[in-house]
Order: sequence, then structure tokens, then C-alpha cells
Amino acid sequence: MIVLEQLIFNILAFTLFVIIFLKIVTKNDTSYVIALLIEALGIAINFIEIITHERLNIFLKILVYVLAVLLPILIIALEKSGTLFLEALSLLKVKLLLLIGNSKAAKKVLINLVTKYPDSYIGHKKLAEVYEKEGGMRKAIDEYVKVIDIKKQDYYSYYKVADLLNNSDKKDEAVQMLNNLLQKKPEHIKASKLLGDILIEQEKYKEAAYVYNDALKYFPTDYDLNYNLGIVYTMLNDFQNAKIFYEKAATLNSLEYNSKYSLAEIALIYKELEEAEQYFMQTSQDPELEADSYFELARISLIKNEKEKAIQYANIALESDPRKISEKIKNDANFIIIMPKLTIPLNLENIEEKKSKLSLKDKKAKEHLEKSSDIARSIGYDDIKMTEYKKIKEENNEKNTKKEIEDKTKEMPKIEILESEKEQDDAI
Repeated sequence: MIVLEQLIFNILAFTLFVIIFLKIVTKNDTSYVIALLIEALGIAINFIEIITHERLNIFLKILVYVLAVLLPILIIALEKSGTLFLEALSLLKVKLLLLIGNSKAAKKVLINLVTKYPDSYIGHKKLAEVYEKEGGMRKAIDEYVKVIDIKKQDYYSYYKVADLLNNSDKKDEAVQMLNNLLQKKPEHIKASKLLGDILIEQEKYKEAAYVYNDALKYFPTDYDLNYNLGIVYTMLNDFQNAKIFYEKAATLNSLEYNSKYSLAEIALIYKELEEAEQYFMQTSQDPELEADSYFELARISLIKNEKEKAIQYANIALESDPRKISEKIKNDANFIIIMPKLTIPLNLENIEEKKSKLSLKDKKAKEHLEKSSDIARSIGYDDIKMTEYKKIKEENNEKNTKKEIEDKTKEMPKIEILESEKEQDDAI
């Protein structure tokens, strides 16, 4: 039994040794020498067992099979799957070098790999990642482009090129790359979001609306897509559609207060004060929107002639962001009547304004809505009361007219119906 085992092992190990040796010759790749030496070590340990007639312990026996049989089989299997031994070995080296923080040496290993094997997909991709991490955007883009040339279906690399182009302020090239990607894979949500963001930045709102709407076909419940569509329609002054998508976004994520703040401003535009007040009460919980929310609540209270509430809300807003809110109050004539009761700091120039964490598109949409609601406010809210008064008056007039007709009808004499022609003649 032992002799049979030795025979099988030696035939298998020798065959694998020859295969690995032939790879060195045919591929002119010395990296296989390492594999050959490891296999030779396993064969040598087994040979010691044969000549000494001493049985190896279980640990050494397993080691022999791993070195002389399993490792060569693994190398052959890797190459069958399309990964070269040098690629696997290089990536192992790169991971270890990056682990100890030696990116320079890791980069050198990868450059040697792609120089020897220019079509190494995994080599170019890893090299692109190393360049990107170091901040070498141009070189990273070049490597990702080579990755795409090797593997056309690598949509991740398509996106990475577009993202890097965008970060390198090459917006038009990024747009072109993203359009190409979405033609190949229309359901690539990250590409849709990035393309939409760039188009918003370029103020191409109609094009952005098309991109987001197209993406919604695949991801109807995505918060960002719905919220971004709200922004797009805001910038197009289509507040009705903006409201629809902000409401969807608010439903999908109740903890994201930007959509609710937008809904509050739209409610102000349509002069729906109660609705606006409810939304602003919710957004006041967000530290980013707290000051603006309380300021708007103060303005609503002034419109409703609730001065004490207005003073309370305005002072909370001032406490949250004194510099910003002081400026807003000074520019709003409605606050004159409560100005003496507001705690506006005297040394405003020494107070830093809160740094906003909102993205550029969020800021633009927020400012646009605030300006639009200011325009609506400048028209005045008295017309709401006047419209209601006219409506009530018309309803009352209509009721009075109806009552007068009924009363007159009651006062009219009743006409008796005559039963025969004779009675009719006598009556005549």
C-alpha cells in the first residue's frame, strides 16, 4: 500500500514538475522558478522518506503534498481561469507592500507586471487604484482606459474614468463617458446620479430631468433620484412637479430634512401658511436648517399677527446662527415692529457664520426657493383674506337672493284649477 502511494505521488509530482518547467521555457517567465523550487522542496522531503525508510509524521506528509502537488495544480487551475501565476504572485506582493505602507515598491511591482504582460487586466486595474490613491488622477485615468480596452464589459472602470474626469474639472468629457456608459447599461444608478449632478452644475436642468426620470424606471424608490428631480423642477420654476418629487423623497426618507424644507418653501409660494408652518417645525430639528426654519416660522407668525410667537422664534433663530439671521432680519421690514424685543448681538463682525454642510446643488435650490417665496410674500397675504371675504360675500348674496325668491313665491295668490268648462266660462 505504501509502495503504491509512493508510486502515484512520484508520477504525479514529476508530471507537474515537467509542466511548470515547460512554462518557464515557453513563456520565458522566470517567476515560475519560484513555483518549481517550492515543488522541488516537497519532492526532496518525500525522497528523504524513501531513502531513510522512516515514515514522515502527519504534518510533514501534508506539507509534502501541498508543496509538490496542490500548489502546482493551483497554478495550472489559475491559468485555466485566465489569471497568470505572475499576476497572482505580483498581487500578493502588492497587498503585502501596501499593508506596510510602501506604495512606491507596490507600484514598481505592478509596472513590471504590465510591462511584461501589457494585456494584464488585473495588473492595470490595481495600478489604476494605486495611482488614484496617491492622487495621480491623469495616470489613474490612463490605466482605467487600458482596463476598459482589455475588458469592454467592465462598467465599474467606465464609471471610475468619468468620476476622475469630473474631479479633474473635465466636465464635458465626463458627461460623454457617462452617456456612453448609460447607453450600454441604462440601469447603472451611480452613473445616472453623477451625470445628473454634473448637468445641474452646468445648469442644464431639462437634460438632468431626462436622466433622473430615465433612472427612476429602474429605481422608483430611490431617495436621491426623487429628491434630485425635486431640485431640477425647482430650478425650472415648475413648483408643482417639484412638490410631487419632494413629497416622494420625504416619504422614502423621513430623516432627510432638505426635502421637507423645500416643501415648506413651496407651501409659502402657494401661500399655504399652515402647511408651511408644519414643515418648518419638523425641519427645525435639523441643526443645518434650524436657524432658517425658526426665522421662517417667525415670519409666518408676523403674517398671522402673532407677535409673541414671532419674537420667540426669531430669538431662537438668532441664538442658532446670529450673524446670518441678523442680516436676514435687517433686510425684512416686517421685523421692525418686534425689533426692540430681539436679542441681536452687537459684535456681529466677531461672530463667525455657521459653515453650511449642504452641497452646491442643495444650496442653489434652497436659495432659489427662498427667493421665490419672497416674491410671493412681496405680493402680500392680504389677497388671501380678500379672496375668502369675496367668496363668503358671494355665497351670502346667493343665499339672500334665493331666500327672497322663496319669500316672494309664498306671497303670490294661489290660482284654483277649475273643474269644468262651464265654470271656466263663468269665470271669464
